[in-house]
Amino acid sequence: MSRIGLFGGTFDPPHVAHVALARAALEALQLDAVRWIPAGQPWQKTRKVTPAAQREAMVRLAIDGEPRFALDRIEIERDGPSYTLDTVRAFAAAQPHAQWFLIIGADQYAGLHTWRDWQALLGLVTLAVANRPGLMPPIDPEVLRFPHRVVPLPMLDISATEIRDRVARGLPVDSMVPPAVARYIDLNQLYRD
Repeated sequence: MSRIGLFGGTFDPPHVAHVALARAALEALQLDAVRWIPAGQPWQKTRKVTPAAQREAMVRLAIDGEPRFALDRIEIERDGPSYTLDTVRAFAAAQPHAQWFLIIGADQYAGLHTWRDWQALLGLVTLAVANRPGLMPPIDPEVLRFPHRVVPLPMLDISATEIRDRVARGLPVDSMVPPAVARYIDLNQLYRD
């Protein structure tokens, strides 16, 4: 039985903490692979998101060189909002004997009760929650009551919001994103006002 991690997100941009988390998940969960899934239309984002093709290109650059990492375009190719449950159901139908691990951050875990059909989602995956530095946000009591497993994973204190802000202000982000992603951001003039 394959053990596969699903790592979805806006990845606007993907940064070194994303890569470190995916590597930690490979080891801690003894995964055969981690599928990186850029959201096509992130339904909970209120800000304007970088076009999917550019976010996909940055993810490809960030994961290059790790054979157990793969980019999956399922949410980019899907029309309409990207719901995790739809994605997991599609993967489970294609590979019914795989064991699925959903890699999320503590902030996503705290908001899990707002996700579409989150109860059904937790019946299909094992949660792997990355703990950001600092205090863990409060978790909805309904989520805590629902049977699931949480695997603590380390997470570096880097955010895509901070990276976009630094680029907009002309500050360096070389230590925050993989070098190829930094070059892509610069060449494509991303995150500049």
